[in-house]
Amino acid sequence: MSTSQQPDPRDRPARLTVGVVGAGRVGPALAASLQLAGHRPVAVSGVSDVSRRRAEHLLPGVPLVPPAEVLARSELVLLTVPDDALPGLVEGLAETGAVRPGQLLVHTSGRYGAKVLDPALRAGALPLALHPAMTFTGTPVDVQRLAGCSFGVTAPEELRLAAEALVIEMGGEPEWIAEERRPLYHAALALGANHLVTLVAQSMELLREAGVAAPDRMLGPLLGAALDNALRSGDAALTGPVARGDAGTVAAHVTELRRHAPQTVAGYLAMARATADRALAHGLLKPELAEDLLGVLATGTDGAEGEAR
Repeated sequence: MSTSQQPDPRDRPARLTVGVVGAGRVGPALAASLQLAGHRPVAVSGVSDVSRRRAEHLLPGVPLVPPAEVLARSELVLLTVPDDALPGLVEGLAETGAVRPGQLLVHTSGRYGAKVLDPALRAGALPLALHPAMTFTGTPVDVQRLAGCSFGVTAPEELRLAAEALVIEMGGEPEWIAEERRPLYHAALALGANHLVTLVAQSMELLREAGVAAPDRMLGPLLGAALDNALRSGDAALTGPVARGDAGTVAAHVTELRRHAPQTVAGYLAMARATADRALAHGLLKPELAEDLLGVLATGTDGAEGEAR
């Protein structure tokens, strides 16, 4: 059996010089991943002290320079700025002549497709939208998590293979998203991931209020199983008092939430209504039990808040 080791990617000749405009949590991690694939990060721009420290940590030795200088040094440029800042950044870079013909310009916004890069396209750049469907911490663990991560990919048809190849080099899995579907795609991810964090944080706060010393340990197995079941079975995984039609239990929940955490009531009712609708549609909630339940959800009470449940 051969004992020869695989060559270190750092020993391979770099194929593209890589720059990052916006050293938030995403850009340095993607650049570090591209470095493992044999590319060479050469420049990063960052404004805040936190972003500059993050860049130095994930991309040691890579100089911090202004955005125009990043483009001047790089064949592949990652634009990893907040969504609302992206159009103005692209227009500014194109108007000042910073964009070069043949330069690969990649943004990581989930909201936008390739069209937001049109000013750079007119300047000769090659536009790619590569959005990693993952939450980032700004630490080296992000590079590891990119393995198997799906990327929402949007690009001109002639650049599709190049876009997908870059995703695969970062360890990701490309998923083609049509330009006009990007806002819907991004809304779906935000609904699932961002709102999940809010729900979990609220749940932990309520458990602490109820006297649970380690709410994270209590929730971990429960939420892990719920997520796994939902991904495997969809609506068939629905459980709990709403899916069962336990109107009295739901009313008791609302009463306790009004007393201890009134800021959570609106969210609880909204999610319970959505759950009831889906449970009804999929035959999990019996129609004869739905009327009382929907009445509680419509008013936030069954008129018997003071009764023991």
